[in-house]
Amino acid sequence: MIGAVGGTSPVLHGLVIGACAVGIGLGGLRWLRVAQREHYAVDAVSRFALRWWSCSPANFAALVAAGAGVVLAARWPPSAFATAVVVALGPVGLSVRGRTSPLAWTRRLRTLAAVWAVLEVAALVGGTLAGEGALAAAAGALAVPALVDLSCALTGPAERVLAGRHVARAAARLRRVRPTIVAITGSYGKTSTKGYVAHLLGGSRTVVASPASFNNRAGLARAVNEHLTEGTDVFVAEMGTYGRGEIAELCSWVTPDVAVITAVGPVHLERFGSEDRIVAAKAEILERAPCAVLVVDDERLGALAEACAERGVRVWRVSASSADADVAVLDADGGLDVLVGGEHFTHLASVGVPGNLGAAIAVALELGVQRSEIARLLPTVPTAAHRLEAATGNAGSIVLDDTYNANPAGARVALARLRAVGERSTRRVVVTPGMVELGSRQAQENGRFARAAARVATTIIVVGRTNRRALVRGARQAAEGGADDSPAPPVSAEEAHVIVVRRRQEAVAWVRSHLEEGDVVLYENDLPDHYP
Repeated sequence: MIGAVGGTSPVLHGLVIGACAVGIGLGGLRWLRVAQREHYAVDAVSRFALRWWSCSPANFAALVAAGAGVVLAARWPPSAFATAVVVALGPVGLSVRGRTSPLAWTRRLRTLAAVWAVLEVAALVGGTLAGEGALAAAAGALAVPALVDLSCALTGPAERVLAGRHVARAAARLRRVRPTIVAITGSYGKTSTKGYVAHLLGGSRTVVASPASFNNRAGLARAVNEHLTEGTDVFVAEMGTYGRGEIAELCSWVTPDVAVITAVGPVHLERFGSEDRIVAAKAEILERAPCAVLVVDDERLGALAEACAERGVRVWRVSASSADADVAVLDADGGLDVLVGGEHFTHLASVGVPGNLGAAIAVALELGVQRSEIARLLPTVPTAAHRLEAATGNAGSIVLDDTYNANPAGARVALARLRAVGERSTRRVVVTPGMVELGSRQAQENGRFARAAARVATTIIVVGRTNRRALVRGARQAAEGGADDSPAPPVSAEEAHVIVVRRRQEAVAWVRSHLEEGDVVLYENDLPDHYP
């Protein structure tokens, strides 16, 4: 039996531990969901916990109260009730079940939850045996995010071994079917380019493309095992990465015949630390490929093209700005002029993203697709879902859905489209939570985006807290005529023609009640609800 501590009866002491256990359980569901949404990255849950507890004065005050409950629990165990309540109910805004990203009890999550539960129980039992049960329970409640991260670290090696079995099966299938492999990476533009390539090859080849978001080790293994069949001529593999070595490992068994890099930029800069590391990680796709397709409008990709050519790799240089490239797709007369080898190839209406289209054309030419077939298929290239898709909204308004775009370059393209489509509109609205995972540049890039948006849109609706300050400040700078990086004081939303809402549903409701026929709304990026 637990003895009285600090004048606390055993019954009350037991109630304290029970309350903390309830808090631990509810908190665990919240943070396990975050771990799942962040692909079980070892430090992700703690990072998100810091964001949530510091995102509002109410959450920060609750965290202070929870911490005080832990500190005082050694002398007066009932103080742990405060910690239990805070962990059970907070942080405010992060739900247990999730709206846009609900918890899915996969085999991996069940394993993670079991390991985390063992760690929590071990801490509680150890504290109880030491006569500090309330303290251990309160500390365990407050430490749920850290213990979930520790569980990710402990289960990671075993998960990799388990995934290795599926990888081995996929590698064997690739060796048996022997398709031509087109591997595509880039900070952005991967999915669009993959769709264009599959479309241009699909008229004359049997093509399998990896499904949306199946761009890591487990996803590509699953794509091969579930979709690659005998007789497949071409496998188009999208490859993503969060760090050095990942693409190199993918290419060790999904070895590309043609390797494509669409772009490099600050996407996932928070994880990489610098753009030089991003370039190095993406360049791994070129190490085994006999042919490289590079969008050389970025000078860093131009340098990679030169390096590849020097070591004997066949290189296709693609550009959306220079007619001297091997394949150029240039804005002209309200459409796109396509040049191959500096000579006119075809003219298109404004379909697709020029650089990505050029990369797909280069791949098709490399793989021997007839030029007439490419020209026939180009006008009907597919639009990637939620990437500047146009639709008719409520009351005849025009909706530009760019919710899957989260990079500065894509945001600029989206604003240009809003300007063009909404040239004669009474209302032009941008709905956005801003961009994330941009590291030290996140506030700067979101401020720059808001300044540009305020010069195009009549209203900006900022969703959530993650980038609220940077977006509102940027809109005010535009209103004052400030340069992109000029300092400006904080401003109220009303003065900046900005509406601030907590959730996307509130923004959608505003749009539906205010926009009329001919008005335009751009939904630029969307964040799952495990972001503040």
